[in-house]
Amino acid sequence: MYKFAAATVTFLLQCVFVVNGKTIFGVFRSDLAREKNGQYITKFFYQAGNGLMVYRLENVPAAVQKDARLLMFHNTQGFDNLSCLDRLSHAQLSITLSAGQHNQTIPQQSFPQAWHILYVDRYTCQEQEILGPSEDLKFQIILLNPDSAGNPLDHFSAEEAGLHSFYFLLILAYFIASCIYMQPLWQALYKGGPMHTVLKVLSIALLLQGMSVLFNYIHMARYARDGVGTPLMGSLAEFCDMVAQVQMLYMLLSLCMGWTLSRSRKSQSKPLQWDSSPTSTSLAVGAVLTQGVLLVWEQFEDTEHHSFHAQRSIPGLLLMLLRVVLAVLLASVLYHITSSERSALKRDFYLHFAKGCFLWFLCHPVLVLISGIFNEHQQEKVIAIGVILCQSISVIVLYQLFLSRSLYWEVSSLSSVTLPLSMSRGPRGRF
Repeated sequence: MYKFAAATVTFLLQCVFVVNGKTIFGVFRSDLAREKNGQYITKFFYQAGNGLMVYRLENVPAAVQKDARLLMFHNTQGFDNLSCLDRLSHAQLSITLSAGQHNQTIPQQSFPQAWHILYVDRYTCQEQEILGPSEDLKFQIILLNPDSAGNPLDHFSAEEAGLHSFYFLLILAYFIASCIYMQPLWQALYKGGPMHTVLKVLSIALLLQGMSVLFNYIHMARYARDGVGTPLMGSLAEFCDMVAQVQMLYMLLSLCMGWTLSRSRKSQSKPLQWDSSPTSTSLAVGAVLTQGVLLVWEQFEDTEHHSFHAQRSIPGLLLMLLRVVLAVLLASVLYHITSSERSALKRDFYLHFAKGCFLWFLCHPVLVLISGIFNEHQQEKVIAIGVILCQSISVIVLYQLFLSRSLYWEVSSLSSVTLPLSMSRGPRGRF
């Protein structure tokens, strides 16, 4: 766990110094452009019309001497199979860097499309080594979509449009729900009881989700003004989400494994007791560490500030596979429990618990598959919005299960020491 914490802190600190906005500061380098057959700058989804690309450049004479250009492409698929000259010839736009500032209007298009920007110069396709020192060029690029009035002032890419409003509405919903349910929830936590730890874990997970939404909103509110945002807030949002994911995974696995192990010993007096055995603990901790490593690895692979990605990277695909495997494992465990359970009340409890588990684990893989039917600029939004809503609903379902009088209190009344994750191991006659 210490290694995982160290890795996440390292990732967080690195992200503070990385700018991933649509106002981009950097350096054009001839050696990098030559090595990569063009220095890749960024990708931006332009809306149907009135898009604008603005560049500002230092040391214009050096850029003119090197015949420096910016190339804009609709599609970069298959570039690895093309020669350097063939790759450059596929550019839809070629912009010569011959001024300190230039505004480039994007041609009209019938639907939102991605534009990729590459830097090239006279040395890019040269086979011989660059002779003598090659001066780097400092630049700033601003990418703008039309706003509601049709003016090119919107920093948001088409794939990010609407997320700012979504986060605002979600924060409003969290605030209203907290005003309504905070007092009864606090009373339930203060009262204690056999499910005290479960309720604490759910509350902390929901708090972390709310903090992630708030940090994302702060980042995007600043992003709307300058195209850079606050990378620290985006990193904190991802960090809060990772902690919530790990915490929920450990709780759900611990519950299911504890129930299974207690039944394997056929304990009649404590049929639902979670026994923290080496087997259950090892399985839960192993799954948590695996998911934690994959989450951190995924963030290093994709540095854009999204808590949920379209999973085009290897760690992202492995993370989805892990969630599917865990869902199948939990389904097997819960099926084994419910098939041998005679009490209809307990079966109903387990079935509702299964719904919350499956919604938490399977929403991301299912939404990634569903997103394939949408246009490219809509896929990230479908995944991000869908996963946040589904996992919030999952937490609410589990809350209702463990707090409702018809399920939680009646099941707990069957035996005051039967439910898992019990805080007290002494006499519980008072419950």
